[in-house]
Formats: sequence, structure tokens, C-alpha cells
Amino acid sequence: MNFLEIAKHRQSCRNFDEDRMVEEDKLLAILEAARLSPSACNGQPYHITVCKGETAKKVARATMGMGMNKFSLSAPIQLVISEKPYVKSAALGAKVKGNDYRSIDIGIVAAYITAEAAANELGSCILGWFDSDKIEKVCSLDGAVRLVISVGYPKSDDKLRNKKHKEIKELVTIIE
Repeated sequence: MNFLEIAKHRQSCRNFDEDRMVEEDKLLAILEAARLSPSACNGQPYHITVCKGETAKKVARATMGMGMNKFSLSAPIQLVISEKPYVKSAALGAKVKGNDYRSIDIGIVAAYITAEAAANELGSCILGWFDSDKIEKVCSLDGAVRLVISVGYPKSDDKLRNKKHKEIKELVTIIE
């Protein structure tokens, strides 16, 4: 698939096949895509913790507060993205420009992860609803949890949904 095909194919999976495990080579491809993602000053101010087995279940349960994200329990892998310090040049730029480059960088790495998952016929869902303290404890993290991404094979009946996106003219202005 080329990138536009991946973008059209990728969707938030909420129907994982809990009986089908993700092959190690596909997981490594996702992690390599994350490693190669751009970040401010190439600082990569985040850490990815790969959770499998019972640890994945514990992380999934920590995303299910108030009835949210129940589907995440069936995903065999939970990728926990935690925040790390800036490199010095990015820290200076963030302070001078008043811009949160870490959040931008974490968003970019999440996009690379989900795109590579889709390229490997895997489903993914970025979760922003979670109990950070529980996940930090389960994963022995020293940085704030910023995102959890559930990864696994979608069930065979999980069809591509029609998505509503704004038209180009609503999103883009071209100035010459």
C-alpha cells in the first residue's frame, strides 16, 4: 500500500481478535517506524513500553474507567507512550517559542505507529482516556503516560467504516 492507501484504510479498531497474536516481525516493523519518526531536534522525548500478555490486560483495564475503551481488553498489545525530557536544543526552542514540542512529537510517533500497523494489516486505536497512575505503576515508568495505543488484528467482521472528513477547501488555504 502507498501512504494514501494506508491513510484511507486506517481506522480506530474497536473490535480486536483476541485469539490472533501479532507476529514479532510486524511488531518490530511498527517499532522501527516509531524510531524513524521525526521529532523536534531529533530528540524523541518519549519512551514506548510494549505490553503483552497479562501486562497488556492490566494496562487495558486502566483505560476502561467510567465504561470507556472496553474493546481494548481484547487487543493483545498495548503500547504505552510516556513522556521523557527534551534534548537541550528542543527545550530551549520550546521555552523561547512557547511551544509544546513534546506533545507534537508524541502525536507524530503515534501517527507513524498506527500507519505502520495498518500497512501490516493490523488494527490500532489511540487511547487518551486512562488512569496514568495505574499504568505508571504497572509499567514501572518514571515519565507521565501520554497515550496508550491498542494493537492487534481486527476481527474478520470489522469492516472499513465510512468516515466523515472535512473537504480540502475547509482545511487548506493556498496563498501565492
